[in-house]
Amino acid sequence: MIAAAVNFFRGAHVGFVLAREGALALVDASELPPHLRLGLRIVRLLERPALGTGAARLSAGLTRLGPSYVKFGQFLATRPDIVGMSAARDLEMLQDRVPPFPQAVAVKVVEAAFGKPISALFVAFGEPVAAASIAQVHKAVVHDADGTQRTLAVKIMRPGVRERFQRDVEVMRLLARIVHVLSPQAERLRPRDVVEILARSVTMEMDFRLEAAAASELAQNTAEDDDFRVPRPEWELIARDVLTCEWIDGTRLHSAAALREAGHDPHAIGRTVIQSFLRQAIRDGFFHADMHQGNLFVDAAGKLVAVDFGIMGRLGRKERRFLAEILLGFIMRDYRRVAQVHFEAGYVPAHHSVDDFAQAIRAIGEPIHQRRADEISMAKVLTLLFDITALFDMSTRTELVMLQKTMVVVEGVARSLDPKLDMWTSAEPVVRSWITRNLGPAGRLEGAAHAARTLTDIVADVPDLALRLRRLIVHADEAGTGDARRLERIARNERRNALWQTLALWAIAAGVLVAALR
Repeated sequence: MIAAAVNFFRGAHVGFVLAREGALALVDASELPPHLRLGLRIVRLLERPALGTGAARLSAGLTRLGPSYVKFGQFLATRPDIVGMSAARDLEMLQDRVPPFPQAVAVKVVEAAFGKPISALFVAFGEPVAAASIAQVHKAVVHDADGTQRTLAVKIMRPGVRERFQRDVEVMRLLARIVHVLSPQAERLRPRDVVEILARSVTMEMDFRLEAAAASELAQNTAEDDDFRVPRPEWELIARDVLTCEWIDGTRLHSAAALREAGHDPHAIGRTVIQSFLRQAIRDGFFHADMHQGNLFVDAAGKLVAVDFGIMGRLGRKERRFLAEILLGFIMRDYRRVAQVHFEAGYVPAHHSVDDFAQAIRAIGEPIHQRRADEISMAKVLTLLFDITALFDMSTRTELVMLQKTMVVVEGVARSLDPKLDMWTSAEPVVRSWITRNLGPAGRLEGAAHAARTLTDIVADVPDLALRLRRLIVHADEAGTGDARRLERIARNERRNALWQTLALWAIAAGVLVAALR
């Protein structure tokens, strides 16, 4: 009870800060029932005069609330279906940067993680070069066995951050429940699930062993790609609170001019950004979900290098097929196939019409083909898609929304390098390759072979399954026999009790009759 009361007051503080900063201007009052519209008008009286849109005010409010809420805002930037595209773009600009914690504290964290003095781990250990709410990065040097030196990046967990985040996420859970109770129609957007996904994501992000594993998996998946690579983790220098990997000397993707100055072709790099992401998503089903300019470099060999693997996305085979067929459908203007894919995947309820949904998809696709590549706004396309999903009762698919949002970010990075880049033309080779490989004759043969292996395994298990089934039947028979005996005893007792009750009633009646005759 005490914890619930504390969380309630903390939630009230969160609501007050957001109302004071004007973040509630994002709420569309027309979609609320009358009592909530009245409540919204009253709460908005708390707003202080300020410049900027509702989206900018939301960013200001989350910044005031602290690092956990900044992280939540950055997560909401991947959910434009909840906050809208304008707010999502604004939330992308939230700066997860705070002053670094002292060098002495960082040294203690590293020494505690490995049980050794810092001098036994590194030849040199520099001051922090970047700091965020969860961790900060230091530059360090080690000696190899052959005596050569290598430069490494050492990411160190900020002390106390886990406890603070767990406290704040309990408040977020409370607020999500309140939203659910006050506005049941918001359940289509699954606010409680969103908080749980955030909690799970950040919990994983706060264990650097898992981030290193993500980097290793992505590196394995992309090992044969000539234009993309991942920094090598230093496993002997990785712990829950410390992540050490190869230091990347490269050119950030902030400026096309800087890339040209370094001898790289920005147009080619733009295509690489898109194709690398699509290969990860469609071919591998495991993609970097935070591919903004700050996390991307081009090394001296011209390869795209990604860093920071705290936010990753996964797609199952069904979702990968869905994505590939959707993209190819838009490219080929086969809108009915795009609609059918939604129904086959179970994303749109069956009571809706495929033809009606295809018509809605056409309203999105045709404007794309009527414009030049550099005039197409993927943000507008996604906004229309989200409107259509609401119209056709399509429940939110979190993994697809993260994928779609990452596609927008990736396209933004690529377009900053080549404003006339055609995303669809760049995507087509990757999409066609996957469809040819997985849905063509070779893919069907592989699927048949997999089905045959599964059937063989089942046949091989038949004797064991039969034996188990026989045991179950015997147990059921024994249980049934036992139950029958118990039921018979109960019936016998009931008959006996009924007989004695009848005799007692007759005795009472006889007694009453005798008394009356006297």
